[in-house]
Amino acid sequence: MTSSHEPETASEFHTEARERLTALTGREVDFRPGQFEAVSALVEHRRRVLMVQRTGWGKSAVYFLSAALLRRRGRGVSLIVSPLLALMRDQILAATRAGVRAQALNSANAHEWDEVLTALGNDQLDVLLISPERLANPRFRDEVLPRILEHLGMLVIDEAHCISDWGHDFRPDYRRIGSIVRALDPDIPVLATTATANSRVVEDIAQQLAPGSASLGADDVLVLRGALSRESLRLGVLTLAQPEQRIAWLAEHLGSLTGSGIVYALTISQAENLAQHLHDQGFEVAAYTGRTDPEERQDLEQALKDNRVKALVATSALGMGFDKPDLGFVIHLGAPSSPVSYYQQVGRAGRAVANADVLLLPGPEDVRIWEHFAQASMPTQERAAAVLAALDTADPLSVARLEALVEIRRGPLELMLKVLEVDGAVQRVSGGWVSTGESWEYDAERYANILRLRRTEQQAMLDYERLAPGQCRMVFLARALDDHQAQPCGRCDTCSGPWYPTSLAESSLEQARATIDRVGVEIAARRQWPTGLSALGVSLKGKIPEAERAEEGRAVARLSDVGWGPLVREALQAEDRPVPDQLVQAAVRVLAEWQWQRRPGVVVSMPSRRHPVLVRSLAEQIAEIGRLPYVGELTWAHGGPRSSPESNSAFRLAGLMGRFTVPESLAAEVDAAAVLLVDDEIVSRWTVTVAARELRRVGAEAVLPLALGLRG
Repeated sequence: MTSSHEPETASEFHTEARERLTALTGREVDFRPGQFEAVSALVEHRRRVLMVQRTGWGKSAVYFLSAALLRRRGRGVSLIVSPLLALMRDQILAATRAGVRAQALNSANAHEWDEVLTALGNDQLDVLLISPERLANPRFRDEVLPRILEHLGMLVIDEAHCISDWGHDFRPDYRRIGSIVRALDPDIPVLATTATANSRVVEDIAQQLAPGSASLGADDVLVLRGALSRESLRLGVLTLAQPEQRIAWLAEHLGSLTGSGIVYALTISQAENLAQHLHDQGFEVAAYTGRTDPEERQDLEQALKDNRVKALVATSALGMGFDKPDLGFVIHLGAPSSPVSYYQQVGRAGRAVANADVLLLPGPEDVRIWEHFAQASMPTQERAAAVLAALDTADPLSVARLEALVEIRRGPLELMLKVLEVDGAVQRVSGGWVSTGESWEYDAERYANILRLRRTEQQAMLDYERLAPGQCRMVFLARALDDHQAQPCGRCDTCSGPWYPTSLAESSLEQARATIDRVGVEIAARRQWPTGLSALGVSLKGKIPEAERAEEGRAVARLSDVGWGPLVREALQAEDRPVPDQLVQAAVRVLAEWQWQRRPGVVVSMPSRRHPVLVRSLAEQIAEIGRLPYVGELTWAHGGPRSSPESNSAFRLAGLMGRFTVPESLAAEVDAAAVLLVDDEIVSRWTVTVAARELRRVGAEAVLPLALGLRG
């Protein structure tokens, strides 16, 4: 691009920058405090800048404006790394209107990649937006990225708290950015932006942004921090002891909340169940979770933006990047695990409206859910060693192949590979993953410190819930982010008293109880053997033959359900004893509502190490109530299963094959019969799949699994 002459004075540069800002926003506006300082530092002085500003402040205006001004001075394309795929679409449209040529490379627009790369190669782009995962793609990393870095105008790291181990939403893919930053010429400006970083995270990010020169360090990074308080938000906490009270409150008062908004839940099952209840009460709502298809997510986001739904009932899957300036409320059914995460989510509301309501309805089950997620995200030394040992070969291994060699489920395995890759121990190449041969040591102290920090954050969230009158909630959240400029808001329930209704009609409570009291969760039958079994000595592959398959099953409840979940969990965690009468009656209700094609003729129980009495008593009582013969239980062979339910599918199945036996006396009873197969808990579905296969092979006409609990 041809370079225009440089402005000779600061006044001329300010005028030019303001003209470009007007083009970008489509209206005459002035810079907000800190915006011009950031643009000047990046464009005139080629500095490294960290901006910590609240959501909606205008961080994207800074980087698009700076990119345009740098291009006018002959600099190359600016690279923006952002996890916000939904926001990318809006940003590209806004940039295009302002004459900034912007395109994206991410998982949502794979059909456009060749066109985008051609434009990039012809120097026809000012800005390229990519997701952090794109940095792990071998073709992009080895072919495209080096060409970009040769003529890079500016590097932008959006949602930069994801870089830091100490951030509330750390992502391993972001750690790759550090090596890119360290290798950049100090003359290339770098901008990192976030709305949610406390002083510890700010210091960590600044260290990672520091130029590679030994004479420069984190002090050479310009940190621009703004006030994080949101004057438009009216915060509150309403503590209701029972889950039916929290659900009833939402159903009774959702309609009185202004505009449309988001109702957050902690788990997928909670979000889905709550969305169904609110829909049954006549509200236009929809669930938005990790199980929602990407195409449907985009449609649901647009429906909320267009106010075609009253609310999306969402998990944290609806988080960074969703931009609806007039979002009227955010309600939480259950608290996030830290004040910083909470601030990030409630910050979706009240960006362009004077008033928005934010209410937290905490539950006693929150702490258990927090602890589960805190532990699940931590790699272990044993698992890392297993992955490195498996990759100690000359040939690349795909994730599916690697999964068959290490006893780790797909999700945790992919997370582990990312951690090992950014640490330099493994590398993704064409065809899979290989070891780099570099030494690697498990940083136990680091992970222990992170876990301690997570638990400190959990306690801070509990402290937020219990603030006394006069202790402002907005001040508490701002100080959690080390913003000590905050002043009491005068609007929250601790400043001025409860602003929300606290009454509950008995009819609302009865409807909520009915929802909570629902029993029965479908258990889909496994239809396909996992890949990679041959590496474990199992010769099965492809589809499971229909003649060896289980039918669709049922569980009384998911363990994460707010209704029957706690009672089922209590029974599974207690010392082995006969099944409680309540759960027997719940199981009978499940059977009564089960629309099976063929009614079971006999009842069989699974053997159990932890709950033999529980399982057998459940099977016997169901048989007695249903006037069916209880014909006994399967037995173990060779000591029983030798894999954990937490193993990946290949390992779990390999540890189950040949481990169940159908006694001869039992085989005679199940021949040509439909079997109700009773178990305590279903985790992976492979146990009942293998047990059903054994029963079908001795003549059972059908096998219908029934369990107390379903995990997940």
